[in-house]
Amino acid sequence: MSTISLREKKVNRGILIISILIPVVVAVLFGVRIPNVEPLGFLPPIYASINGLTALLLIIAVWAIKNGKQQLHQYLMTSCIALSLLFLGMYVAYHMTSDSTPFGGEGFIKYIYYIILASHIILSIAIIPLVLHTYARAYLKNFEKHRKLARITFPIWLYVAVTGVVVYLMISPYYSY
Repeated sequence: MSTISLREKKVNRGILIISILIPVVVAVLFGVRIPNVEPLGFLPPIYASINGLTALLLIIAVWAIKNGKQQLHQYLMTSCIALSLLFLGMYVAYHMTSDSTPFGGEGFIKYIYYIILASHIILSIAIIPLVLHTYARAYLKNFEKHRKLARITFPIWLYVAVTGVVVYLMISPYYSY
């Protein structure tokens, strides 16, 4: 077995573990409340902005790679992963100190909200291994596989980032600050 395939196997195992651990840990922490701590109600607009910035950087990263700016593309994609981790930390911290805000809209808009929210949540779980595999393929210098997977990963990640902002905008009138 070659060194690359051993490295790839090791990386894939790590990605599998991370892809399972993150949603499980988030789900567990979502039900934990930190006692005697002031609610972090200021976080939702910040982490929604982080989602918006991630979406913007994803678009710029695609432009960069299509224009031969590999270093810029790599920097932007690494920044997108860092922003996603920052979002996740703030999201968990908010939910560990605050009750979930129920959507107050009625009628047709309520169904639209829940469809967007459900697709956002499901795809935010699915995007974890996609992003990690796409990034790992570039890291391992397997650019052909990286490009093929990036064509799937990019639109899903962009959708998750944009719908994160949309969900926030739809629920923000119902936050109690």
